[in-house]
Amino acid sequence: MMGHLRHLYQRIAGLQKISARIAGVYALALILSLLANQARAELALQEDMLGTVRAYTAKHGDTLLDLARDNGLGFVEIVAANQGIDPWVPGEGTAITLPTGHLLPDAPREGLVINLAEHRLYYFGATEITTFAIGVGREGWDTPLGVTTIVRKQKNPIWFPPASIREENPDLPKVVRAGPNNPLGRHALYFDWPSYLVHGTNMPWGVGRRVSHGCIRLYPESIEALFGQIEVGTKVQVIDQPIKIGRFMGELYMEVYPEPDQADELERDGHFESAAKRSNSDAYYKIRSDAGTDLSRLNWPAIRSALAQRTGVPVRITLHKQAQRQAE
Repeated sequence: MMGHLRHLYQRIAGLQKISARIAGVYALALILSLLANQARAELALQEDMLGTVRAYTAKHGDTLLDLARDNGLGFVEIVAANQGIDPWVPGEGTAITLPTGHLLPDAPREGLVINLAEHRLYYFGATEITTFAIGVGREGWDTPLGVTTIVRKQKNPIWFPPASIREENPDLPKVVRAGPNNPLGRHALYFDWPSYLVHGTNMPWGVGRRVSHGCIRLYPESIEALFGQIEVGTKVQVIDQPIKIGRFMGELYMEVYPEPDQADELERDGHFESAAKRSNSDAYYKIRSDAGTDLSRLNWPAIRSALAQRTGVPVRITLHKQAQRQAE
């Protein structure tokens, strides 16, 4: 990267007909372009994998909460990938996993795909795929599953708290105007389902948690980016897939996310003790089906470990061919 930047400055220095001030502006534009291209490359799709998992060394004053937002991750998402590390004081020099690589969900790749179990949204645009961390409904306020559409876009939305929410909080006004006290933030995308929408938030630290009344909330910067991309009429698929399986570089990978009770433990304690309640039989069936001719190379210890640990980090579940021959 630094070599590329030096080359850019050398090019600019040779532009003698351009003033020093204009050259500086030109340099900044080229640098930003290079950085933007690098950021887009990090989220390139390779088979079923979007982006890559990255490593980070914690600095003094870092928290997992801040690192999550800085890297487009949700709070539970980053804690699940770093279980046992203090979310508030990880400690200078601590190795942190940034789970910025994601297998695509098992759903038609069109419009918006919202995976509640993953606390993540995918938008399949005309030329690229983007993904954002989301906050989802808490217990008793689950977001419904199914297919709907975006019927309206609104900047600076007005919130009309439904009667059920005002029963919880009688001090709420009947109408909350746009502004810093509006929990919808500055952008909203309304579903064809009454009372459900994708929106920003005035409490960004709730992104990546189970805290909403069923709506989908994004970081302010995320909803602003999504708002500019999406059109009214876009298809929306709301799914619940805690286990994802896909290909990357010709090998089979899986991602396993915490179940709701485990996610609540992670948020509270930084780790979870409870076992998963759902059966893994469907996952085993899909793994065998997707393995195809690689069925004999499946790494069953890695599969069972991923199902137990539920870090949300992509795990390779096919053996190297050499390792397979040794095992045979």
